[in-house]
Amino acid sequence: MNSRIAKWLISGPPSLYLLVFFVIPTLIMVLASFRYAGEYGGLAPILLHDANGAHLNLTLESYQEYFSDFIYTWLLLKTVLYALVTTFFCLVMAYPLALLIARSEKKRRDLLILLVILPFWSNFLIRIYAWMIILGPQSAFTVGLNDLLSLLGMGPVRMLFTPFAVVLCLIYVQLPFMVLPLYANLEKHDPALLDAAQDLGANGWQRFWKVTFPLSLPGIYAGVALVFIPVLGIFAVPDILGGTKGIMIGNLIKQEFLEARDWPFGSALSILLTVAAMLMVGMAALLARRKGSDA
Repeated sequence: MNSRIAKWLISGPPSLYLLVFFVIPTLIMVLASFRYAGEYGGLAPILLHDANGAHLNLTLESYQEYFSDFIYTWLLLKTVLYALVTTFFCLVMAYPLALLIARSEKKRRDLLILLVILPFWSNFLIRIYAWMIILGPQSAFTVGLNDLLSLLGMGPVRMLFTPFAVVLCLIYVQLPFMVLPLYANLEKHDPALLDAAQDLGANGWQRFWKVTFPLSLPGIYAGVALVFIPVLGIFAVPDILGGTKGIMIGNLIKQEFLEARDWPFGSALSILLTVAAMLMVGMAALLARRKGSDA
């Protein structure tokens, strides 16, 4: 009996937190996606009263609107592409950095970790606006790049309000979320395993692919999830740096809620985005499990 009470005391608060702040809001969004928009925005009454009595005022119009126009699906696919590109470059950049930190001396390791998390000490929007200055048409970076391109016989390029600016800032924002789980994993590796592989004749490249990389897969999976999923719903970066060409599905959801005040359609977009993210994560987990069982 005491063990059962202790179990509920441990698992109860997190379960309650997930129920109140995740499950219930998700169910509210699902219900809102099947409702009509109000006459002045928001949601229309869920119950209608007429001569036949009260009945539910629900509809599939929001989902029909989504599937009737390919532009919404294209925007979702574009968002997924941005998320994949961001995740790929974050992984390529974060892995060697995390490996360097994990193999550094203790005092240097703490300093390097501090430098990784240092951007979190400043406001998120301030960091994005800083990129507006860096990528602006009169910035030293853009002017220097265009001068170099002119020497090569190429025309000037615009950096700000482009998909490139969006992806570049997304990589900057999400990079620490890839570094930290990778470092947490790599730091726990036993150096004796590499010594044993070296004694068996493996060179540096073979030791990495046969020992370090397989052992770091849990850290890779965690980092990919921490980067890929938040990028799918982000809207501040495309809003500030992307202009009309860099819009993502998160921007459309924000516009539906705050500007068009079409809450049912915004809810439907949110639910479809959540379902798409869950399907992609589930497929990735299934492929990783199959790969692990085959190995």
